[in-house]
Amino acid sequence: MRAAAFAGLAGEVIALVAPRTEADQAGLLTSFLVGFGAAVGPRPHAIADGARHPARLNLVLVGASSRARKGTSWAVIRKVLAHSDPDLISRRLIGGIASGEGLVAELRRREEGDDRNVLVVEPEISRLLRTASRSASLSALLRQAWDGDELAVLTRGKPLRVTAANVSVIGHITSEELRRRLDETEIANGFGNRMLFCWVARSRRLPLGADIPQGELDLLGVRVSDAIEKAKTLGRLSFSDEGRQAWETFYHSVDDNLGGVVGALVARAEAQLLRLAVTYALLDGSALIEAQHVESAEAVWDHCVETVHRVFGDEQPDRVVTVLLTALRSAGPVGLDGSEQRDLFHRHLSGSRLAAAREQLRARGIAQTITVDTGGRPRIVTRLVNAGQTDSSGSDGLWSLSSLPRSPLPSHQTEPEAGAFLGSDNRAVSEVSRDD
Repeated sequence: MRAAAFAGLAGEVIALVAPRTEADQAGLLTSFLVGFGAAVGPRPHAIADGARHPARLNLVLVGASSRARKGTSWAVIRKVLAHSDPDLISRRLIGGIASGEGLVAELRRREEGDDRNVLVVEPEISRLLRTASRSASLSALLRQAWDGDELAVLTRGKPLRVTAANVSVIGHITSEELRRRLDETEIANGFGNRMLFCWVARSRRLPLGADIPQGELDLLGVRVSDAIEKAKTLGRLSFSDEGRQAWETFYHSVDDNLGGVVGALVARAEAQLLRLAVTYALLDGSALIEAQHVESAEAVWDHCVETVHRVFGDEQPDRVVTVLLTALRSAGPVGLDGSEQRDLFHRHLSGSRLAAAREQLRARGIAQTITVDTGGRPRIVTRLVNAGQTDSSGSDGLWSLSSLPRSPLPSHQTEPEAGAFLGSDNRAVSEVSRDD
């Protein structure tokens, strides 16, 4: 991780604790940033495209093995936060989320205000991912929590609702487990790109460990506590002139054409970087987001992007998209209806998976799907755009198979992010998965 990430108070915290632990500096830093944001709560925020972005972050520390000292990162930062905000550690630290209903129930029993500013720490976040893959409510609730929406569980006799909750998440996982557990659904529905993935490794070997001098820890704890209290008094943050220029430079540099797993997991680059910049500004006690805050945020974000490439960047081209595209080319202007598309996969493919593939082709301007009124159950038909026409190269004017997204197939590009890339309502376009 670049040196710019270790600027300001966050850098001082890491400079104190890093030499005394085997934990990775990147893991220590990102854990501190998330914990600090959870302690501050949602009041201080920036606004982009009408959406509020506080210092609310979700983090997954990823290591090559169980010896990457992921848990050590949190254990060390927990000591710092215990000195800075004892209430966060003693009362507002949650672990072991078993269901969406359980999370909402826990938040509802708390009084509005700081008591609902919670930090969820999952040392084995693979368990949470397993639960989310089986429970749509948990996945949806964690997405809504990141967005700052009302949280509700409606699939019960007496619905549960909670407002004014501020939920941040820190999880730990190995790279192998992450690849296995973060399935196509969680990649496609926006759950994954609401997480910061940070690669960590054991930084050194300390057979007996090393204690942080109590006096230094106390002094640093006071400084972090003062930063937390100052941040709580702030409201809307704005950019300085230099900060705005740095932000616009980053904004225009974001690659909107990344496909596959990597593209899906970094699709909220702008929102994530803005929240990181807000966090760095608050650590400085500033109501202005300066250029150095953007630069620090970008250094963290770059490391997270590198992590995603490292874990998922060698995925093979998605089979569903390539098979569907090949069949649509053969079908010509007539196209394929839903039943014919399911037959391509011997009816063993889920409707949502097939719908995601259709949406990916639509989002790239390759194919379109229409609904045909039959007087009964609607029939969908998918056909290539300008089917039957060829360009001078004879390539049908279409993307080559090698340029298509990699598996598992994301549908993040179908979300209305062109007009509201930072909005909280980034749901996928509801095209038509009802044919199954």
